[in-house]
Amino acid sequence: MEFRKMRRSAQQLSNEKCIEILKREPRGVLAVIGDEDYPYALPLDFVYEEENGKIYFHCAKVGYKLDALRNNNKVSFCVYDEGFRKEGDWALNIKSIIIFGKIKFIEDQEETIERVRKLALKYYPTAEAVEEEIVKAGSRVQMLELTIEHMTGKLVNES
Repeated sequence: MEFRKMRRSAQQLSNEKCIEILKREPRGVLAVIGDEDYPYALPLDFVYEEENGKIYFHCAKVGYKLDALRNNNKVSFCVYDEGFRKEGDWALNIKSIIIFGKIKFIEDQEETIERVRKLALKYYPTAEAVEEEIVKAGSRVQMLELTIEHMTGKLVNES
């Protein structure tokens, strides 16, 4: 499939800037195709692995999101920063990224734990706390892997 080019290309962020945002920001919004083809979008924690260019999410092993992904693994994922205001300006400037790709369920338990560990290290205060959580809940985690097929970033001025 050929994805559309960004209409306002003067505002387009470089691939490097997009990756910086993916590595830094704590949450994004994942959109799936739900029941009756209605979109279903939900905020999720994630980790971007620069080594393979993929994004990982964790969740329970059952639920609406997983049912939707089993029916159609194509997704959109949006990440945006807190924004900034230029001195003396009321308008917020926000950098956002839109990703299109496909989700794969990680079924291997060793790989699941490895990915959980990387994701948790982004959020937990210590490696010890991560290991405690893995012992407590690691067996109940479903990891999802997003392969990026298309990514664009944009600087938006809300004025």
